[in-house]
Amino acid sequence: MSLINFPPVAAHTPRELPSALPRAPQTIEDTGLSATFLVELVAKTMFQLGLTRLTEMSAQLGLAGSVVESVCQFMRREALIEVARRGQHEADIQFDLTQAGRARAADWLARSSYVGAAPVPLDVYTERVKAQSVDGLAITAQQVRHAFADLVLPEALLDLLGTAVNSGRPMLLYGAPGSGKTYLAEHLSRLVAGTIAIPHSIIVHGEVIRVFDAQCHRAVAPEAMPRAALDNRARPDARWMLCERPCVVSGGELTLEMLDLSFDSRAGYYEAPPHFKANNGLFIVDDLGRQVITPRELMNRWVVPMERRHDHLMLRSGAKFTVPFDMVLVFSSNLLPEQLDDAAFLRRLGHKIAIEPLSPGHYARVFENACRAEGIAHDPAAFDELLRLYQKPQGRELLACYPRDLLHLIASRARYLGIEATLSAPLIDWAWQAYFGKEAPIGSGPETGSRP
Repeated sequence: MSLINFPPVAAHTPRELPSALPRAPQTIEDTGLSATFLVELVAKTMFQLGLTRLTEMSAQLGLAGSVVESVCQFMRREALIEVARRGQHEADIQFDLTQAGRARAADWLARSSYVGAAPVPLDVYTERVKAQSVDGLAITAQQVRHAFADLVLPEALLDLLGTAVNSGRPMLLYGAPGSGKTYLAEHLSRLVAGTIAIPHSIIVHGEVIRVFDAQCHRAVAPEAMPRAALDNRARPDARWMLCERPCVVSGGELTLEMLDLSFDSRAGYYEAPPHFKANNGLFIVDDLGRQVITPRELMNRWVVPMERRHDHLMLRSGAKFTVPFDMVLVFSSNLLPEQLDDAAFLRRLGHKIAIEPLSPGHYARVFENACRAEGIAHDPAAFDELLRLYQKPQGRELLACYPRDLLHLIASRARYLGIEATLSAPLIDWAWQAYFGKEAPIGSGPETGSRP
């Protein structure tokens, strides 16, 4: 599972950003959490922090000061905490665990070491995912062309990709290795754009499941957000993070076990699976057919989620629950659709899009762009020689990866030799042999070029 580079997005004003987050709960009942759970969470937090102010506790738990104060009042009555220091103001009061409170907190930490933002109930999370569903995205042809303006793509392919994202159905991108399938799949995040709310964690049957993952979610950090304060009733719910819609990629490492909850026995809480973290965003299964699991096994696991847009997960206790399966699901494969050997699986893929070799005109533009990226002066005559002496005699198709890879080798070789990176015949010949591992059709002498 990995995080890809997100495209730049338009800046948001501080006034716009909090509106995407739920309003902060002001009472224990509003949090959807039991008083018992909150007492445990506060005690565990104080066990780690030591002397603690209400404002510090509020920031640590992502809860309004009024909620934390109510919990602390209960804990004082139960002799679990006590006032350790008083200041000039109510907010300066520092609390500490009593001996009995410290013993209870140690027991609770041994059972679950989760400390941090209070979790969100499953039903609240489900409603939020529905409210910010990818089904609400309406992609137009103009948006698609604007999003991919810097890429060299046929018009017909742009229309297929835009329509596939709009449909909300899973899609399969297939073609030869190096044709650019993964590259295109990841760039679909330009269409699946916008900000959404993602909780730090959720709670199901008393068990905590961590959802926010810095490897999968890119948090939006506005310059000015409402500050946490004891009397601030207008602030957003800090249990949620405002993020760009996620783009999660799983490749050949994907296993069936990864698609279930992962329980950390030492920490005492769960980690959400990758497709759970991809909700409201983009999930890419790269190199389909090359995983440890077969496409048929993956289909059997996801047949219900793909059809009904929800998934069933199970806790270690055996309790099952339902979570949304709301994402643009993209499969990328070097295999032809018929080679996947599963008609039921193929039927559930709404779009099967072939990523074919480039036309000579598009290949020339990709080569020129790659020259610019590597800082190599483009030479049309040298490019024509590359096609005539190398690509055509060896029957190499015009795949999108070749210009970038060959030019990177040329630039690397030139830096090693201390010469200028150019499209000279010796450098092209060396790069071709290094890349394909075969003798090039022309001989080469020592690399030449102007020394700096």
